[in-house]
Amino acid sequence: MNENTPPPESHSGQGMDYSEIADVHEVHAAVQREKREPRVGREPLSIWLIAVYGLAVFFGGAYLGRFSGNFSGEALDPYAGELPTMKKVTGPQGAEQAAELSPRDRGKKVFAANCQTCHQANGLGVAGQYPPLAGSEFTIGGSRRPAMIVLKGLTGPVKVKGQQFGAAVMQPWDKTLTDQKIADVLAYERSEWGNNASPVTAEQIAALRKELASHPESFTEHDILAVPDEDLPGGAPTGAAPPKPGEAAKPGEPPKPKG
Repeated sequence: MNENTPPPESHSGQGMDYSEIADVHEVHAAVQREKREPRVGREPLSIWLIAVYGLAVFFGGAYLGRFSGNFSGEALDPYAGELPTMKKVTGPQGAEQAAELSPRDRGKKVFAANCQTCHQANGLGVAGQYPPLAGSEFTIGGSRRPAMIVLKGLTGPVKVKGQQFGAAVMQPWDKTLTDQKIADVLAYERSEWGNNASPVTAEQIAALRKELASHPESFTEHDILAVPDEDLPGGAPTGAAPPKPGEAAKPGEPPKPKG
């Protein structure tokens, strides 16, 4: 052999050391145990998050339906000034004249802004949930009971016109509506939808507000029925017709006989 011939190359130390190769199956198993990286924007929503969103939408809609007041500006701003007491009417010559709004007209505006959502424009309420005002014994009886309900609210089940209504809660209005607005809305409810009961004055409501000042909670049906079904002191007797537009209520004056 020629001395200049280089020795054959040794494979040791070159290429891959097969003696240190890890088991391929173990490597694959480790890779399979790793979770895949999530793809941004395509992750499924949690069922709890969907439930929370659904409940938020449901209760938000229920709250708006209960307290939106038909999205009237007066309902959303309950501490605004008093309702206007004048309205424009057209005279014989076509000229516009100012006429004073009756308590019933003012009460209709208060009702539309605060009560109509539950009791409905026709006064029939919602079956099984909100009791009617048309023909209701609580509305057409003495003025004390309905005034107590409007001032302090009513909670729990109640029976009206022989029908049972659930635990729908009527909120108290003593901190939201003035004495005049409460008197006006009661005058409207007690003379609308075929009702014919005595009117209510702001002075009567003011006296009742002082009387109920120490009663912070809403009334129940039992509380209301325990009170005599009578008119508040200082008002016209039950059955007196409400004052006509432009006329002020005259407390204590009996209705004039017809004919």
